[in-house]
Amino acid sequence: MLKIEHLTKRFGGLAAVNDVSTTIEAGKINAIIGPNGAGKTTFFNLISGTHRPTSGTVTLDGRDVTSLRTDQVARLGVARTFQTTALFDMATVLDNLIVGHRLRTQSGLLDVLRNSSRLREEERVCREKAREALNFVGLSHLENRIAGDISQEERKRVAFALALSTGPRLVLLDEPAGGVNPDETQGLANLIRKMVANGLTVCLIEHKMNMIMSLADRILVLNYGEKIAEGTPAEIRANPAVIDAYLGSEHAPA
Repeated sequence: MLKIEHLTKRFGGLAAVNDVSTTIEAGKINAIIGPNGAGKTTFFNLISGTHRPTSGTVTLDGRDVTSLRTDQVARLGVARTFQTTALFDMATVLDNLIVGHRLRTQSGLLDVLRNSSRLREEERVCREKAREALNFVGLSHLENRIAGDISQEERKRVAFALALSTGPRLVLLDEPAGGVNPDETQGLANLIRKMVANGLTVCLIEHKMNMIMSLADRILVLNYGEKIAEGTPAEIRANPAVIDAYLGSEHAPA
Protein backbone atom coordinates (compact mmCIF):
# COMPACT_ATOMS: atom_id res chain seq x y z
CA MET A 1 0.00 0.00 0.00
CA LEU A 2 2.70 2.49 1.01
CA LYS A 3 6.23 2.50 -0.38
CA ILE A 4 8.90 4.62 1.30
CA GLU A 5 12.20 5.05 -0.54
CA HIS A 6 15.37 6.64 0.88
CA LEU A 7 13.36 8.92 3.16
CA THR A 8 15.48 11.55 4.92
CA LYS A 9 14.56 14.50 7.13
CA ARG A 10 17.20 16.91 8.39
CA PHE A 11 16.68 19.64 10.95
CA GLY A 12 19.77 21.75 10.50
CA GLY A 13 22.68 19.36 10.91
CA LEU A 14 20.58 16.66 12.61
CA ALA A 15 19.21 13.77 10.53
CA ALA A 16 16.02 12.79 12.40
CA VAL A 17 15.28 10.21 9.69
CA ASN A 18 18.16 9.06 7.52
CA ASP A 19 17.78 7.14 4.23
CA VAL A 20 14.96 4.85 5.38
CA SER A 21 13.30 2.57 2.83
CA THR A 22 10.42 0.24 3.70
CA THR A 23 6.88 -0.76 2.75
CA ILE A 24 3.63 -0.80 4.68
CA GLU A 25 1.74 -3.88 3.60
CA ALA A 26 -1.99 -3.66 2.92
CA GLY A 27 -4.26 -5.56 5.28
CA LYS A 28 -1.49 -6.09 7.83
CA ILE A 29 -0.47 -4.73 11.22
CA ASN A 30 2.85 -2.98 10.66
CA ALA A 31 4.83 -1.70 13.65
CA ILE A 32 7.69 0.75 14.17
CA ILE A 33 9.83 0.44 17.29
CA GLY A 34 13.02 1.94 18.61
CA PRO A 35 14.45 3.97 21.49
CA ASN A 36 13.23 7.46 22.35
CA GLY A 37 14.65 9.87 19.81
CA ALA A 38 14.96 7.20 17.13
CA GLY A 39 12.89 9.23 14.64
CA LYS A 40 9.63 7.25 14.83
CA THR A 41 7.21 10.16 15.16
CA THR A 42 9.16 12.19 12.57
CA PHE A 43 8.75 9.20 10.25
CA PHE A 44 4.97 9.32 10.81
CA ASN A 45 5.01 13.08 10.19
CA LEU A 46 6.72 12.51 6.84
CA ILE A 47 4.23 9.83 5.80
CA SER A 48 1.20 11.91 6.78
CA GLY A 49 2.35 15.16 5.20
CA THR A 50 3.04 17.07 8.42
CA HIS A 51 6.69 17.45 7.40
CA ARG A 52 8.25 17.57 3.95
CA PRO A 53 11.23 15.26 3.59
CA THR A 54 14.68 16.60 2.80
CA SER A 55 14.94 13.81 0.26
CA GLY A 56 13.26 10.54 -0.64
CA THR A 57 9.76 9.61 -1.76
CA VAL A 58 6.50 8.33 -0.31
CA THR A 59 4.21 6.48 -2.71
CA LEU A 60 0.62 5.51 -1.87
CA ASP A 61 -0.89 2.88 -4.17
CA GLY A 62 1.49 3.95 -6.93
CA ARG A 63 0.87 7.70 -6.47
CA ASP A 64 3.68 9.98 -5.31
CA VAL A 65 2.36 11.79 -2.21
CA THR A 66 5.70 13.11 -0.97
CA SER A 67 4.86 16.79 -1.41
CA LEU A 68 1.15 16.70 -0.50
CA ARG A 69 -0.29 18.59 2.46
CA THR A 70 -1.68 16.73 5.47
CA ASP A 71 -5.30 17.30 4.44
CA GLN A 72 -4.57 16.02 0.92
CA VAL A 73 -2.94 12.86 2.27
CA ALA A 74 -5.89 12.37 4.62
CA ARG A 75 -8.37 12.65 1.75
CA LEU A 76 -6.47 9.84 0.02
CA GLY A 77 -7.23 7.64 3.02
CA VAL A 78 -4.39 8.05 5.51
CA ALA A 79 -5.50 8.87 9.07
CA ARG A 80 -3.42 9.13 12.22
CA THR A 81 -3.57 9.49 15.96
CA PHE A 82 -1.03 11.24 18.19
CA GLN A 83 0.85 10.38 21.38
CA THR A 84 -1.25 12.91 23.28
CA THR A 85 -4.99 12.65 22.66
CA ALA A 86 -6.19 16.21 22.09
CA LEU A 87 -9.99 16.55 22.19
CA PHE A 88 -12.40 19.44 22.51
CA ASP A 89 -12.90 18.80 26.22
CA MET A 90 -15.95 21.03 26.61
CA ALA A 91 -17.78 19.36 23.70
CA THR A 92 -19.52 16.00 23.71
CA VAL A 93 -17.76 12.88 22.50
CA LEU A 94 -20.05 12.74 19.47
CA ASP A 95 -19.39 16.36 18.54
CA ASN A 96 -15.65 15.64 18.66
CA LEU A 97 -16.12 12.86 16.13
CA ILE A 98 -18.35 14.84 13.77
CA VAL A 99 -15.26 16.92 12.99
CA GLY A 100 -13.55 13.88 11.45
CA HIS A 101 -15.92 13.39 8.54
CA ARG A 102 -15.79 17.12 7.66
CA LEU A 103 -12.81 16.06 5.57
CA ARG A 104 -15.28 14.52 3.10
CA THR A 105 -17.78 17.39 2.93
CA GLN A 106 -18.16 20.20 0.37
CA SER A 107 -20.28 22.82 2.16
CA GLY A 108 -18.84 26.30 2.53
CA LEU A 109 -19.72 29.60 4.14
CA LEU A 110 -22.53 30.28 1.66
CA ASP A 111 -24.15 26.95 2.58
CA VAL A 112 -23.99 27.93 6.24
CA LEU A 113 -25.55 31.35 5.62
CA ARG A 114 -28.33 29.82 3.54
CA ASN A 115 -28.71 26.71 5.68
CA SER A 116 -28.67 24.86 2.37
CA SER A 117 -29.99 21.38 1.76
CA ARG A 118 -26.41 20.25 1.02
CA LEU A 119 -25.29 21.49 4.42
CA ARG A 120 -28.14 19.73 6.20
CA GLU A 121 -27.49 16.47 4.36
CA GLU A 122 -23.77 16.62 5.10
CA GLU A 123 -24.52 17.33 8.77
CA ARG A 124 -26.68 14.21 8.85
CA VAL A 125 -23.98 12.07 7.20
CA CYS A 126 -21.27 13.41 9.54
CA ARG A 127 -23.38 12.53 12.56
CA GLU A 128 -24.10 9.08 11.14
CA LYS A 129 -20.41 8.39 10.44
CA ALA A 130 -19.50 9.61 13.92
CA ARG A 131 -21.98 7.21 15.52
CA GLU A 132 -20.70 4.33 13.37
CA ALA A 133 -17.12 5.02 14.48
CA LEU A 134 -18.15 5.34 18.12
CA ASN A 135 -20.02 2.06 17.95
CA PHE A 136 -17.00 0.39 16.32
CA VAL A 137 -14.74 1.30 19.24
CA GLY A 138 -17.36 0.25 21.81
CA LEU A 139 -18.26 3.67 23.19
CA SER A 140 -21.78 4.30 21.90
CA HIS A 141 -22.95 4.83 25.47
CA LEU A 142 -20.67 7.86 25.80
CA GLU A 143 -21.83 9.89 22.80
CA ASN A 144 -23.42 12.62 24.95
CA ARG A 145 -20.69 12.65 27.62
CA ILE A 146 -18.46 15.72 27.81
CA ALA A 147 -15.07 14.67 26.43
CA GLY A 148 -13.20 16.17 29.39
CA ASP A 149 -14.95 13.74 31.74
CA ILE A 150 -13.93 10.44 30.16
CA SER A 151 -11.03 8.18 31.18
CA GLN A 152 -7.61 7.97 29.53
CA GLU A 153 -8.45 4.62 27.93
CA GLU A 154 -11.74 6.01 26.62
CA ARG A 155 -9.87 8.98 25.18
CA LYS A 156 -7.61 6.54 23.33
CA ARG A 157 -10.68 4.83 21.86
CA VAL A 158 -12.19 8.19 20.90
CA ALA A 159 -8.93 9.01 19.09
CA PHE A 160 -9.29 5.73 17.18
CA ALA A 161 -12.89 6.65 16.36
CA LEU A 162 -11.89 10.12 15.18
CA ALA A 163 -9.37 8.57 12.78
CA LEU A 164 -12.00 6.08 11.57
CA SER A 165 -14.58 8.81 10.97
CA THR A 166 -12.35 10.32 8.27
CA GLY A 167 -12.95 7.23 6.10
CA PRO A 168 -9.37 5.91 6.00
CA ARG A 169 -7.72 2.90 4.39
CA LEU A 170 -4.47 3.25 6.34
CA VAL A 171 -4.42 4.25 10.02
CA LEU A 172 -1.20 5.45 11.70
CA LEU A 173 -1.33 4.99 15.49
CA ASP A 174 1.31 6.82 17.54
CA GLU A 175 1.72 5.02 20.90
CA PRO A 176 -1.94 3.95 21.12
CA ALA A 177 -1.42 2.11 24.44
CA GLY A 178 0.58 4.84 26.18
CA GLY A 179 -0.66 5.56 29.69
CA VAL A 180 -3.12 2.68 30.01
CA ASN A 181 -2.98 -0.45 32.18
CA PRO A 182 -2.32 -4.01 30.93
CA ASP A 183 -5.99 -4.99 30.69
CA GLU A 184 -6.76 -1.82 28.75
CA THR A 185 -3.73 -2.44 26.55
CA GLN A 186 -5.13 -5.84 25.61
CA GLY A 187 -8.47 -4.25 24.80
CA LEU A 188 -6.82 -1.74 22.48
CA ALA A 189 -4.81 -4.53 20.82
CA ASN A 190 -8.07 -6.37 20.17
CA LEU A 191 -9.52 -3.20 18.67
CA ILE A 192 -6.55 -2.92 16.30
CA ARG A 193 -7.10 -6.52 15.21
CA LYS A 194 -10.77 -5.68 14.63
CA MET A 195 -9.78 -2.75 12.41
CA VAL A 196 -7.63 -4.99 10.22
CA ALA A 197 -10.33 -7.67 10.13
CA ASN A 198 -12.65 -5.00 8.73
CA GLY A 199 -10.37 -4.19 5.82
CA LEU A 200 -8.07 -1.48 7.21
CA THR A 201 -4.29 -1.38 7.23
CA VAL A 202 -2.58 -0.33 10.46
CA CYS A 203 0.89 0.99 11.22
CA LEU A 204 1.67 1.73 14.85
CA ILE A 205 4.47 3.09 16.99
CA GLU A 206 4.57 1.50 20.42
CA HIS A 207 6.99 0.88 23.29
CA LYS A 208 5.06 -1.99 24.89
CA MET A 209 6.98 -4.91 23.48
CA ASN A 210 4.67 -7.67 24.68
CA MET A 211 1.85 -5.97 22.78
CA ILE A 212 3.94 -5.46 19.64
CA MET A 213 5.34 -8.97 19.53
CA SER A 214 1.89 -10.55 19.81
CA LEU A 215 0.18 -8.09 17.47
CA ALA A 216 2.40 -7.07 14.56
CA ASP A 217 2.86 -8.92 11.29
CA ARG A 218 5.95 -6.89 10.38
CA ILE A 219 8.22 -4.68 12.48
CA LEU A 220 10.56 -1.88 11.40
CA VAL A 221 13.26 -0.90 13.91
CA LEU A 222 14.75 2.61 13.91
CA ASN A 223 17.74 3.84 15.88
CA TYR A 224 19.23 7.33 15.57
CA GLY A 225 17.00 7.88 12.54
CA GLU A 226 18.25 4.86 10.64
CA LYS A 227 16.68 1.49 9.90
CA ILE A 228 18.64 -1.19 11.70
CA ALA A 229 16.27 -4.13 11.15
CA GLU A 230 12.99 -5.20 9.62
CA GLY A 231 11.09 -8.48 9.75
CA THR A 232 8.64 -10.65 11.62
CA PRO A 233 8.41 -10.45 15.42
CA ALA A 234 10.44 -13.66 15.71
CA GLU A 235 13.16 -12.26 13.44
CA ILE A 236 13.28 -8.98 15.33
CA ARG A 237 13.42 -10.69 18.71
CA ALA A 238 16.42 -12.72 17.55
CA ASN A 239 18.29 -9.84 15.86
CA PRO A 240 21.50 -9.03 17.79
CA ALA A 241 21.53 -5.39 16.63
CA VAL A 242 17.99 -4.84 17.91
CA ILE A 243 18.71 -6.57 21.21
CA ASP A 244 21.77 -4.41 21.70
CA ALA A 245 20.14 -1.12 20.67
CA TYR A 246 16.69 -1.47 22.15
CA LEU A 247 15.15 -4.72 23.35
CA GLY A 248 17.78 -5.89 25.82
CA SER A 249 18.67 -9.48 26.63
CA GLU A 250 15.36 -10.13 28.44
CA HIS A 251 13.56 -10.10 25.07
CA ALA A 252 16.02 -12.44 23.34
CA PRO A 253 14.66 -15.90 22.49
CA ALA A 254 15.53 -18.64 24.94
